[in-house]
Amino acid sequence: MQRDYQELLILRNINQNTSQPRLAKEVGFSVGKVNFIIKALVDKGLLKCDRFISSNNKMKYSYLLTDDGIREKMVLTKKFIDRKKTEYEELQREYEIDVAKWGKTK
Repeated sequence: MQRDYQELLILRNINQNTSQPRLAKEVGFSVGKVNFIIKALVDKGLLKCDRFISSNNKMKYSYLLTDDGIREKMVLTKKFIDRKKTEYEELQREYEIDVAKWGKTK
């Protein structure tokens, strides 16, 4: 899986009250991988992370996309859509070649 796509999944699914285990489950990554990507996003200035103590005295984190993070999410989303359009067009061409050679399926 490409790094851009992994970051896009995190940027799309993270919110202020997201826990890393919950986020890992939503995107299908290990908690360690989510933690690694979140740290990279924080280092890039795309995500802000604040610690706080919850009502049951546990240390928790609050996540917030920065303005740069919002822009990067938009850029990565556009790249993803463009890549999927290209893949679709290639599959469509292959399908048309197969139909010309073998005829349509039922």
